[in-house]
Amino acid sequence: MLQVSVLRESPEAVLAGLAKKHYKTAEADVQAILSLDQRRKDLQTAHDQAQAEANELARQIGGLMKAGDKAGAETLKARTAELKQHIKAHSEELVEVEKELQQTLYKLPNLPHSSVPQGRSADDNEVVREVGQKPTLPADAKPHWELIEQYDIIDFALGNKITGAGFPVYKGQGARLQRALINFFLDEARNAGYVEIQPPVLVNEASGYGTGQLPDKEGQMYHDAQDNLYLIPTAEVPITNLYRDEIVALDKLPIRNAGYTPCFRREAGSWGAHVRGLNRLHQFDKVEIVQITQPEHSYAQLEEMLAHIEGLLQKLELPYRVLRLCGGDMGFTSALTYDLEVWSAAQQRWLEVSSCSNFETYQANRLKLRYRPESGKTQLLHTLNGSALALPRIVAALLENNQHAGGIALPAVLHSYCGFSQIG
Repeated sequence: MLQVSVLRESPEAVLAGLAKKHYKTAEADVQAILSLDQRRKDLQTAHDQAQAEANELARQIGGLMKAGDKAGAETLKARTAELKQHIKAHSEELVEVEKELQQTLYKLPNLPHSSVPQGRSADDNEVVREVGQKPTLPADAKPHWELIEQYDIIDFALGNKITGAGFPVYKGQGARLQRALINFFLDEARNAGYVEIQPPVLVNEASGYGTGQLPDKEGQMYHDAQDNLYLIPTAEVPITNLYRDEIVALDKLPIRNAGYTPCFRREAGSWGAHVRGLNRLHQFDKVEIVQITQPEHSYAQLEEMLAHIEGLLQKLELPYRVLRLCGGDMGFTSALTYDLEVWSAAQQRWLEVSSCSNFETYQANRLKLRYRPESGKTQLLHTLNGSALALPRIVAALLENNQHAGGIALPAVLHSYCGFSQIG
């Protein structure tokens, strides 16, 4: 979440950033936060003054009692009792004000980086670069949902039978391709210096708040009400929360972690041709990379992460493009996001396969994730993450782009991982 000090010192800059993200109640919420912050400070001052007076009176009462002035001591004791009531009232109101301030701060999205373009929707995103040649397919080329049925590698009907729509069953070469891609992505991450983590796929409420999924995306997460646990939408949530309430030693930075998990998203309201087949699922596999670093290094690290993800797509021989998201299309918690999309030759459209984001101090402030410089007090770290990669649309593009009369040819980098070079 945003730091109150930033709102206090630069309210106009905050309002300009929120306007770029098209946050509708910015002025009212910022004013509410500043008012609550002032009320908190006034209460704290009144509390501290009353406590100081009570402490001084306690010292004086002791002296009066020693001097035998019982009447004077009783007068001061009466005043001390009044002060204790004030202190109690101030403490209780302070707790409520701090709680309201926290909840109001949770409502504000992160401020966008200066390089984020203006815009309201995906149509306004900036194309940074396009890499690779789009394949030309024969007129009878099939979309991936027909190819997976033809080669019997993924079964949506079975998934619907045992769970529901959006939960496919992978089998045979389809299951082996999934495992191959996961292992390939994890090996590439390890070779790039990321430490592999295998986290839980259920997280508690504090973890959801820590990385910003709560309260913003509460309706998109599967929730177990009995234990108040949430199925993760991405490995970003448990991996980043490993460092909640931590002061990281300077020599441990930057932290680089990678993890494979299944991911779960309700995707309420998703329908239509654009979500057919693997284009939109409720459960899918993904390898995530996470970095935690000092503020002065975070944007260089973001470019490094982007280059790593691009390298994966190049090795998979998939044409792709990199987008810098506009203010209206970027995530709630992000300061700057690059999306990577692969070309789907049979569908004749771009499919998003990765988001790579810098959150600056937004998550770290929620997480109380800090480091101690060589001199001075502790400071908030910057957190970053990226999909490296999400599998469903990668598989869709691999199937569609590489289809030929005799089957589906796989890129060379996957042959040893799969144990076969072709599907069919």
